[in-house]
Amino acid sequence: MSTVKAAIAQVAWTGDKESMIDAHEKHMRDAAAQGAQVMCFQELFYGPYFCQVQDAEFYSYTEAIPDGPTTKRFQELAAELGMVMVLPMYEQEQPGVLYNTAAVIDADGSYLGKYRKTHIPQVKGFWEKFYFRPGNLGYPVFDTAVGKVGVYICYDRHFPEGWRALGLNGAEIVFNPSATSRGLSSYLWQLEQTAASAANMYFVGAINRVGIEDLGDNDFYGTSYFSNPRGQFVDGTASDQHEELLVRDLDLSLIDETRNQWAFYRDRRPDMYGPLTAD
Repeated sequence: MSTVKAAIAQVAWTGDKESMIDAHEKHMRDAAAQGAQVMCFQELFYGPYFCQVQDAEFYSYTEAIPDGPTTKRFQELAAELGMVMVLPMYEQEQPGVLYNTAAVIDADGSYLGKYRKTHIPQVKGFWEKFYFRPGNLGYPVFDTAVGKVGVYICYDRHFPEGWRALGLNGAEIVFNPSATSRGLSSYLWQLEQTAASAANMYFVGAINRVGIEDLGDNDFYGTSYFSNPRGQFVDGTASDQHEELLVRDLDLSLIDETRNQWAFYRDRRPDMYGPLTAD
């Protein structure tokens, strides 16, 4: 498949889980009506970004993956619409063992697997170690109806090693669902993920929340976008203020074209990189 029509949605917190799920289902149906074949939602999509505070009340947002109700609901919807789906959720593996996870569903509704967020921050406004264990599933790439899809989640984007691992594992499109707010990260948002696209020569879908939630003063600035293998925006970015659905055409033939031009994978020197993994 040379050209893939891909969708991402930046959504403001509605106030409760069920209406948040309904809002995302509407965006998914709207994307399908525009011909989208693959879609990713934002980080922890059906809740607020509760990591602005440390409160065990929010453990109630966990679900089993893939046996929980939200995964099952979107498996049925993916099959109905013929769309590949990436669903970022709060996962309970067992009581007390919780992860920031994204489930991947193929266009026929089959569950393909999951990625667990690897790098977990613990700074003001992003108290994630209170809620999540570090991911332990590596950097899987999923063979989907639209090609090879990988996932990296929010804070992960600051670490180039995972981007490269996804490329080496064959990723053609990597989605990075996020909850990132104005301040120091604003300029990095448009820098890091486009740079990762260029360094690894694949497409990146960068999804952010939008708006201010009632748990803190984090102002989520949207600006979701797709970046191509040359590190360029695909037809611009979303609003930095408003909820928005983006649907973009991704020409996967650009991956081979760019890799043949730049040859970064050929010129890698893994024999020289041993010290990078030393403590």
